[in-house]
Amino acid sequence: MPAEIKRVGLSGQISVGRELAGKLLRLEQLEDGRLLLTPVVDVPESQLWTLGEPHRSRIERGLEWAAKTLPEETDIEALVKRADVKAKATKTLEAPKPARRKKR
Repeated sequence: MPAEIKRVGLSGQISVGRELAGKLLRLEQLEDGRLLLTPVVDVPESQLWTLGEPHRSRIERGLEWAAKTLPEETDIEALVKRADVKAKATKTLEAPKPARRKKR
């Protein structure tokens, strides 16, 4: 975008053009008085965790893996057997639950 000269209106606003209409911008005033507008995005609070480590790296690795790994048919029976084996192993590792006392 070529440099333009804009006049600030009486309400303190300037027009930046239709291509930026509806965009969210961060406005910074630099030490020398220049203004810097940077396009930004809103991240819902419920998704902020995806931006921090270690989640960000894990998500990136998963996306890289998905991009280079072709999909293949899942053997449902083998998957169920693996899940059963894991469930049985987990049950043997769990501490026994104390017996409940009868209510009187």
